[in-house]
Amino acid sequence: MDIMEILKAVLFGIVEGITEWLPISSTGHMILFNEFVTLDVSPEFWEMFLVVIQLGAILAVVLLFWNKIFPFQFKEKPVVRKDIFVLWFEILAACIPAAVIGLAFDDVLDALFYNPWCVAIALIVFGIAFIVIENRNKNAVPKITELHQITYQTAFLIGIFQLLAAVFPGTSRSGATIVGALLIGVSRTVAAEFTFFLAIPVMLGASLLKVLKFEGPITSAETIILLVGMVVAFLVSVFVIRFLMGYIKKHDFKVFGWYRIALGAAVLGYFMLK
Repeated sequence: MDIMEILKAVLFGIVEGITEWLPISSTGHMILFNEFVTLDVSPEFWEMFLVVIQLGAILAVVLLFWNKIFPFQFKEKPVVRKDIFVLWFEILAACIPAAVIGLAFDDVLDALFYNPWCVAIALIVFGIAFIVIENRNKNAVPKITELHQITYQTAFLIGIFQLLAAVFPGTSRSGATIVGALLIGVSRTVAAEFTFFLAIPVMLGASLLKVLKFEGPITSAETIILLVGMVVAFLVSVFVIRFLMGYIKKHDFKVFGWYRIALGAAVLGYFMLK
């Protein structure tokens, strides 16, 4: 197998691991990165690769937040955490909007919106949203500062914002859910954590859907590319998640808003001149 394809898979894993958790759109960056670094794979495999590589990033969340998401604990005797069961039911409630639309219109949405122009516009629009919302919330006191304060209604509302990311690549799943959470009074830390946990069933479901729809043969080289990308995405995600959780304790999300606007403008300029 060509070593260059392995190195490309490593680069895609790095991009996925960084952009999956920062609110700057992983799918958007992967689509744009593909304009400059292209894997030697079939179009069908590439479409699946874009989604399934996220499983590596998901494992980082499971590792780092195991004590907050696993309801069974074994110390002196087995303990069942009812609050964690409630949290998972709230997460499932938040998944409903994206799951319904994703299952019904997945192929249509891919055909309509998975292109650099839509990515660029979504980057800019949500970049502006971050700046506006953070300015509005500058002196506001969050209503929800702990995970257990999230209700089913709050979770469902956050899920509606996540739907925007399911429809428009470049929006950022984490970005959309964080924006939605901030708008309804959730603190930055809780918004980020809930977004991480929400990613687990969403990405598992999206990956399963892509795998089930994949009809073409997969070569041994493509299998290695996928595994390498997932492993690198996992390792990078561990560091990025830790960084983000430390960063937002002292800073707001406006820097990501400005980054999105600058990147979106650069993308528009690039494709206008191309």
